[in-house]
Amino acid sequence: MFLARKHISRRTLLRGVGVTLALPLLDSMVPAQTPLRRTAAAPRSRLACIEMVHGSAGATDLGTARNYWSPAKEGSDFDLSYSLEPLAPFRDYLTIISNTDARQGDAFVPAEGGADHFRSSAVFLTATHPKQTAGPDVFNGTSIDQIYAQRCGHDTRLPSIQLCIENIGLSGSCGYQYNCIYADTISWASPTTPLPMTVNPRVAFENLFAVPGAQTTPQTSLLDAVTSQASRLKAQLPAADRSRLAAYLDEIRAVERRIQAIERRNATADHRALPAAPLGVPDSWEEHVKLMFDLQVLAFAAEVTRVSAFKMSRDTSNRIFPESGVKNPFHTLSHHSGTPALIEEFAKLNRYHVSLIPYFLRKLQSTPDGDGNLLDHSLVLYGSSMGDSNTHNHRRVPLLLAGHACGQLPGNLHRLCRDGTPQANALLTVMRKLGVDIASVGDSTGEIAI
Repeated sequence: MFLARKHISRRTLLRGVGVTLALPLLDSMVPAQTPLRRTAAAPRSRLACIEMVHGSAGATDLGTARNYWSPAKEGSDFDLSYSLEPLAPFRDYLTIISNTDARQGDAFVPAEGGADHFRSSAVFLTATHPKQTAGPDVFNGTSIDQIYAQRCGHDTRLPSIQLCIENIGLSGSCGYQYNCIYADTISWASPTTPLPMTVNPRVAFENLFAVPGAQTTPQTSLLDAVTSQASRLKAQLPAADRSRLAAYLDEIRAVERRIQAIERRNATADHRALPAAPLGVPDSWEEHVKLMFDLQVLAFAAEVTRVSAFKMSRDTSNRIFPESGVKNPFHTLSHHSGTPALIEEFAKLNRYHVSLIPYFLRKLQSTPDGDGNLLDHSLVLYGSSMGDSNTHNHRRVPLLLAGHACGQLPGNLHRLCRDGTPQANALLTVMRKLGVDIASVGDSTGEIAI
């Protein structure tokens, strides 16, 4: 039937009571004997923006000299720095951009002094200086994830998703007359429209695969509602597609079971490390991060969306990360007073945070997508708009890209920028690599040669 050019639509959905399940790209969705890139199923780049807040040890003078973040050599013949060494298996997908400044995070007038914590996240994807206000009249720039979502989100069920690990969830001032929303999100649909970020994996899961009101128990699954449809579809598919569909459904069920297990554990626990968090939020930061990464991969695989923004922490968090081997709380350690031993410990913590990114990249790489895999067809941006956290400056900010963006990024490259290069230039470059013909982003002055 497929040689006769009869094929199922790329937008085929499985529907049940309270469930809308998009499917990954299958061979049967491509007309026979037709090049993939000439069809509606042609790969489109996904964009994942990840903020790990509050700078890096590599932005200090000592950290620069010791190459804690930025590699010593430019070009393709570089050795990965201490903090980035966990990314070694993905070197061919890696583009490191060093020595850019996020000057829009600076205090422009004396009254803004000391408020870098509340501007930093707002600047990360906008490269715009946010208006100082504790009221509802917030004003910033449009973030690049939303610029891309506005260009490519019209044919996906969700234009974008916004996820986080910690949030404040407050309104009004969080300090220095800055509205809490500036520190609570990195996604801005317009200068006056900040987008809330989802901290609860259960809510994120249901946004991707269900509508409000769908009910499950620890013994049931949202997939139960589409079992008969899935069985009928499998009967029409060739063996390779049946295997691909089965693996996709198994992955959804595995994620759902993990969420259910967390909810059961939290509901019966005598003590929770995060007592105010929803039941679906695990106490373990690492478990939470991996679960959110899995949800992004599932969303990208079925093109529920092509855009995600993920905020992995907040500037003033004093969380301790026991898996890192560092005993000091995050924010306390970030104010290392220039002490070499403490800067080294902060670098160790930076390295631990980076070590979670290969989990995401590996999942993307192992997920087939048309004529390649999801990592071939994605651009992952990771970094911060803070530089040296101890002095709250925004110089030499940490930034890297991963993925080939449908052939637009060759990878295996370290680009060391001239002093004073705006971080916004990297954001502009990302937009153009994704095919968005935009004149500027924030205070950008041009592209970076990557």
